[in-house]
Amino acid sequence: MAKGKNKIETIRHSLAHILAMAVKELYPDALFGIGPAIENGFYYDFDLPKKINPKDLAKIEKKMKEIIKKNISFKKKFISKKEAKKIFKNQSYKLELIKELPGEKVSIYKSGDFIDLCKGPHIKSSQEVNPDAFRLTKIAGAYWKGSEENKMLTRIYGVSFETKNELKKYLKIQEEAKKRDHRILGQKLELFIFDEEVGAGLPLWLPKGETLRHTIEEYLYNNLGNQGYQWVRTPHIGNIKLWKTSGHWNLYKENMYSPIKIEQEQYLLKPMNCPFHVKIYQSKIRSYKNLPLKLAELGTVYRYERSGTLHGLTRVRGFTQDDAHIWCTPKQLNAELVKLLKYGLNILKEFGFKNFNIYLSTRPEKYAGTLTEWKKATNTLKYVLGKLGLKYETDKGGGVFYGPKIDIKIKDSLNREWQCTTIQVDFNLPERFDITYINEKGKKKRPIMIHRALLGSLERFIGVLIEHYSGALPLWLSPIQALVIPVGAEHRTYAKEIAEKLKEEEIRAEAKTEAETVSKKIRDGEAQKIPYLIVVGDKEIKRKKIRVRKRGKGDIGEMKITKFLNLLKTEIKNKK
Repeated sequence: MAKGKNKIETIRHSLAHILAMAVKELYPDALFGIGPAIENGFYYDFDLPKKINPKDLAKIEKKMKEIIKKNISFKKKFISKKEAKKIFKNQSYKLELIKELPGEKVSIYKSGDFIDLCKGPHIKSSQEVNPDAFRLTKIAGAYWKGSEENKMLTRIYGVSFETKNELKKYLKIQEEAKKRDHRILGQKLELFIFDEEVGAGLPLWLPKGETLRHTIEEYLYNNLGNQGYQWVRTPHIGNIKLWKTSGHWNLYKENMYSPIKIEQEQYLLKPMNCPFHVKIYQSKIRSYKNLPLKLAELGTVYRYERSGTLHGLTRVRGFTQDDAHIWCTPKQLNAELVKLLKYGLNILKEFGFKNFNIYLSTRPEKYAGTLTEWKKATNTLKYVLGKLGLKYETDKGGGVFYGPKIDIKIKDSLNREWQCTTIQVDFNLPERFDITYINEKGKKKRPIMIHRALLGSLERFIGVLIEHYSGALPLWLSPIQALVIPVGAEHRTYAKEIAEKLKEEEIRAEAKTEAETVSKKIRDGEAQKIPYLIVVGDKEIKRKKIRVRKRGKGDIGEMKITKFLNLLKTEIKNKK
């Protein structure tokens, strides 16, 4: 029996093989790609003789359960590549993998009449799988080896757990996630759209969406100014020489777009803001008295994402970061990192995120700088996490090419993780650009550079916000905070007056004066998830009051506008 914390991963991997066995029985001419375990489940890629649709999943799943009941064993064997080529002579994708594998031998797994190229591990027999605790969930297209130059294969996804209850709970959360899908809510609430002629992964922000963005940006401008940051702005493109000096061209090229030729020079769309900020640092002589220097920018960057990876706002090709860079002396480093972590966690809480996981990401395969510098930077981050008593996991090889980092992944209301805050220590760029400061003794010294984004990509953060709140954003973030609804045509003037008074007090309000019934206007306001609906008719005009409906609570009674304003201002101040 599979044991320990890897038990479910082993079961999931084995289910991928059982899926392949079922497909082979149902579609004998199928060609097989790969089938790994993934988070919460598994998938397998197939080159099928005919197109299948979601209705076929039930048939494949039924066949898998039949196989499981047969108590089929999984047996591992090492064979020569020559023998493997004979076994997989009719499987072109497997032959390609055999050719690429190192050494003279490969491992295979035999389960019943099915043989697959695999290093394992696997369960001993299919009886270890609970047939009621897995489900095939969807079909998708996937390029072989992830390259658009290769053939598109059919990928079948499944989810798997140890118990039926765990599966049931997961599927329930997935159903809820569909209702909260920011791509659907974003259009329904008139926040943003995507258009094919504009291009994939490039959102268009509608007036309400831009109001939401502006509210978040204004919050950042106000708060960061109080933290000693100075705001800057940099171009969207830069000469290729800049990216060669920074190391991006050599170490990050696969994430960058092709150069743009302007006269005799080559320029690149910026994937990051940091080299520009370094140039601003270099624009004058810096003293230890000026450090730490904090430069912030809401900078839009562009990174190459394959079309298959794009997903609404959470994975786009152009996005804006709440980016900042801090230059400090070695003595200041620990204190600055402590401040950053505390401040970052506090900001996340103000947006309603109270649960999170922290990761320490270490040196990747492609990196700049020396091992000594990497070790020093990593140990510094470990020390700071320990000083604050923050629990963390290590993400081996997850650092950026110029330094290790701390990532804070927020958990939304469905307990899903989202990458958000990142704090990176960089000894590399100061060296590459030869930046210095004058120390107390009048000598040039190398500063340490900290890269940090607190919300990360504003696009992704807004997508997460929408799903976290299911579109019902807190009052302070709502694009329309109050909607004034007149009962009849004769009440429209009063409705407009109320809306204007609210606007004068910096409340985002509108009067809905269309010739529609009150009930329809209320339904529309509720569908738009507007926090407060104000209804005015004869009684309200006579008493110089308003009738208020609160989102989620309904009618909360009649009140004077001054009382309503105090209610709203208190709620906004408390970030409710």
